[in-house]
Amino acid sequence: MSLDGKVAIVTGSGRGLGLAYAQELARRGASVVVNDVDAESTAAAVAAIEASGGRAVAVVAPVGPTETAKELVSTAVGQFGRLDILVTNAGVLRDTVLWKMSDDDFDTVITVHLRGTFTTVREAVRHMRQAGEGGRIICVGSPTGQRGTFGQTNYAAAKAGIVGMVRTWALELERAGITANTVVPVAATAMTATVPYFAAAVRAEASGEPVPAFFRHELGFGTADDVAGLVAFLGSDAAASVTGQVIGVGGDRLQIWTHPEAALTAHREGGWTYDALVEAWPTTFAGAAQSVGERFPQLPEEFASAAS
Repeated sequence: MSLDGKVAIVTGSGRGLGLAYAQELARRGASVVVNDVDAESTAAAVAAIEASGGRAVAVVAPVGPTETAKELVSTAVGQFGRLDILVTNAGVLRDTVLWKMSDDDFDTVITVHLRGTFTTVREAVRHMRQAGEGGRIICVGSPTGQRGTFGQTNYAAAKAGIVGMVRTWALELERAGITANTVVPVAATAMTATVPYFAAAVRAEASGEPVPAFFRHELGFGTADDVAGLVAFLGSDAAASVTGQVIGVGGDRLQIWTHPEAALTAHREGGWTYDALVEAWPTTFAGAAQSVGERFPQLPEEFASAAS
C-alpha cells in the first residue's frame, strides 16, 4: 500500500530524524513540504528527495507562529493540490537544571515544541476537515515526556503536553476521519550524540557500521531510518483505525505506551485524613509508588570504554 497521490508536511525536516521521515514518505509516493529554519539544509533535503525521483518543496521558517502554520498548509495545497499528512517534528533543546533554567530557556522550547505542534496541527486540521477526505496527524514525542529526564524541565513539559493534546485530538477528529498519534523515537541523532551511554552506537552509525545488537535489541536504539517506517505507516490508509496511540520505536523494538492508569486504588470511610495517611502509606501505598526517569541496563564491557 503506497502513499501515491498523498501530500505531507514534515516540520524540522532539514536533517536528522525529520529528514528521514520526509525521505521515507517521498519514497513511498507522497509529495512533501520540507520545513526547517536553516535554508541550506532545507534546500539540500529537497534536492535529495528530487534526486531520488520524489517531489518536494521547501518552506524556511520557524514553527510556533500561526503565520508559519498557515504558510506550510498553503504551500502544500498551492504546490500539490491537497494535504493528507502532517508530521510535527521540529524541536530545540535548552537543557539545564530547574534552578538555573531561565524564562527564555523555558519559553523557547515550549514555543517550538508545544506551541509549534498546536498551531501547525490546528491549521492542518482546519483544511483537512473542510476538504472532507480525512487525514493523518503524526506528532513526535520523547521518552523524556513519558518518564522525565534530569535537566529537561522544559522539554519534558513540552513532550508530555504533546501527548495530552494528541489524545484529545483523537477524540475530536474521529468523526472527520482524521487520526492523531504520537511517535516516540529513540535513535542516533545530534540530540543523543552527546550522551556517553550511547557513544558506541552513535560512533557506529556515524561511520556507516551496523549499530551493535545490544543497543538495537535491548535499548531499542538505532538509526533515524529505523523510525521512518512507522511514520510512513501511520500516514497510510493501512493505519486508518490507529488513533490516540503513543508508539515508541527504535532499532529492532516497537512499543505501545500505556495511557495513565491508577496503579492502586484504596478506599477509607470518611476519607483520607492526614493521620490516616501517615499510618497507611508505608503499608498500603508505598509499594505502588511509581519510578521516575529511564533505567538503562549496565553497558557490556565491550562498549563501556566508549562511554567513559
